[in-house]
Amino acid sequence: MSQIPNCPVCQSAYAYEDRGLFVCPECGNEWQETEESGTDAAVVKDANGNILQDGDAVTVIKDLKVKGASGAIKQGTKVKNIRLVEGDHNIDCKVDGFGPMKLKSEFVKKL
Repeated sequence: MSQIPNCPVCQSAYAYEDRGLFVCPECGNEWQETEESGTDAAVVKDANGNILQDGDAVTVIKDLKVKGASGAIKQGTKVKNIRLVEGDHNIDCKVDGFGPMKLKSEFVKKL
């Protein structure tokens, strides 16, 4: 049996576990015990499965339509110095000829 920690808000020793969460009956606080050493952001991979990092250079693998723009980002366009962010479009970058852009990692490959 694992030991249940005290409540981080009120330090109550009466906390209990309920469906993966710890609950404090005195203050009503609910929390999840995290003992993971790697609490960094999720791993972002390109279309080929290579791990991407901030500052990498990537290539677009298919033509991408851009809302509000007259043209599309063509296949083979190189994008330098990417920045990884949270969300559906997880690459923040600047594309030559288009300006600041958010891309999905599934449409790029690492150079």
